[in-house]
Amino acid sequence: MFGQQDSVVRNGSRHCPAIGGVFVELGRYLVASPHPRIRCWQALRELDDRLLADVGLSRSDVEMSRWSLQYAPTRRRSTGMTAPDERGRMSDVKDTVIRDATEVDMAEVQRIYAHHVLNGLATFEEVPPTLDEMLRRRDAVLTAGLPYLVADVDGCVAGYSYATAYRPRPAYRHTIEDSVYVSETLRGRRIGATLLKALIERSEAGPWRQMVAVIGNSGNAGSIALHRRMGFEMVGTLRSVGFKLGQWVDTVLMQRSLGRGDGALPSDLKETSR
Repeated sequence: MFGQQDSVVRNGSRHCPAIGGVFVELGRYLVASPHPRIRCWQALRELDDRLLADVGLSRSDVEMSRWSLQYAPTRRRSTGMTAPDERGRMSDVKDTVIRDATEVDMAEVQRIYAHHVLNGLATFEEVPPTLDEMLRRRDAVLTAGLPYLVADVDGCVAGYSYATAYRPRPAYRHTIEDSVYVSETLRGRRIGATLLKALIERSEAGPWRQMVAVIGNSGNAGSIALHRRMGFEMVGTLRSVGFKLGQWVDTVLMQRSLGRGDGALPSDLKETSR
């Protein structure tokens, strides 16, 4: 599962700049090249969520709110300007440390996951598991030799990712499933992308050959676009297989190869045949 839809900003809420700053930024934006940019922005808004996901955008990226034009310069390349929000995001990526999760981290991991359980569609659980249960799940992942990672930002757990067996029967042993969850207070800082990239790299160092993403909610364009950027391909959609928060919910299946994929026999089979 992938929980990327919920979240806001570190230490509370995202602070909008002063009104004066908005007008200054808006003026710079319009002077740079007004009409073509506005037409482009309007065209993006007219695409449906799935087409936006195909180009790596989500609905929130192109929705015209009272502040949206302020952030439009982040997509320009001609002037060399980088908007303050984009500079902050690049800094966030540099300050994010991906490391193995420890027992101490699991209390914050449990809090992050509980929010997604109670408020989101990324997971089909409806009752948040206890800390003891989360510790047990982590132990099971590690016992299987799979990675369980956290994103550390300024000494705090900002999100986590891990891999599990895709199915328990033995013929599935070379296929794993990814899970990524980000704190509700840290949306838009690319923490999910950093976690997923690290999880793929760690998994490729092992014997696994395929990774499957089971994404709750077919409207979760951000998660679908992120997986596309990480090399996943759309496999299909299971329609209305869940019912949560008063609505029927789809799951989207995506998949990517790990390492040599199916281009060579599994290492354990080669060793057996010697």
